[in-house]
Amino acid sequence: MSQSFSDVDRPALDFDGLSDALCAPLGPYRKLELVESTGSTNSDLATKAGGDKVGFSDLSVLVAEEQTQGRGRLDRQWTAPPRSSVIVSVLLRPFNHAGNPVPTQSYGWFSLLAAMSLAEALGEYAQLEAKVKWPNDVLVSGRKISGILAQMVSYPDGTPPAVVIGSGVNVTLGKDDLPVPTATSVALEKGATTDRTILLMSYLRVFAQRYRQFCNVNGDPKAQWKDGTTLLSRLQKVMVTLGQQVRAELPNGGEIIGEAFGLDSFGALKVREADGTEHVVSAGDVVHLRPYEGS
Repeated sequence: MSQSFSDVDRPALDFDGLSDALCAPLGPYRKLELVESTGSTNSDLATKAGGDKVGFSDLSVLVAEEQTQGRGRLDRQWTAPPRSSVIVSVLLRPFNHAGNPVPTQSYGWFSLLAAMSLAEALGEYAQLEAKVKWPNDVLVSGRKISGILAQMVSYPDGTPPAVVIGSGVNVTLGKDDLPVPTATSVALEKGATTDRTILLMSYLRVFAQRYRQFCNVNGDPKAQWKDGTTLLSRLQKVMVTLGQQVRAELPNGGEIIGEAFGLDSFGALKVREADGTEHVVSAGDVVHLRPYEGS
């Protein structure tokens, strides 16, 4: 049953309900930890994963009621009032259906896969038309409702690297709580539910399914899943960036203006200038990516 809460009524997450539904033996996740407050769930989970490969296996999850030093892409700060958001990090140790590690060249797709999964969950459970903005944002009504941040965990002994995928979803934030004026929240968009337990559970369920489908085809975004779709085809349906005229602002002060016409095999964005010149830009190469409507 859907429930909605006002921005002054922010109940705690239902940890027992989440654990029962999401963790083995009934669910796909191996471990779920919930903390009241932390600096960064991504940093904490990356540290745990680096020191304990066995205890923190594939699909281990860390959730926080409050994050005080949250960071987005390019170290941009992200904070919110306690119990107003979904704050979650998931540890990935990707392997395919044969039990072999997924090629690290595929790791660039995990942020997009997480954003797509979140958009799908918001559509199904909050009844919001959510879209993905390359490389790591989820938008509703053109405003940012969530950001995704991926962090690599490397090992000196040659163990395949792990990935931590962090997600922050604005749920009951009011206009005065928003980190930037271009953001929004589930409450502001009048979503069908602002129950963070429902939203977190739905996102993690969808993510685990899409993650396993992607890994089972060895991290190939063009390989067909059992349902006849591919990661690339699913992304193309929800990504607002593709087909847009965009301005990619680069760290050196330069910019690329053109049509975002596709994604390459690593998940980088392909942009075609008006004269036909084509560029491939990765998330780390771009300071801002904005729609371009001409001068």
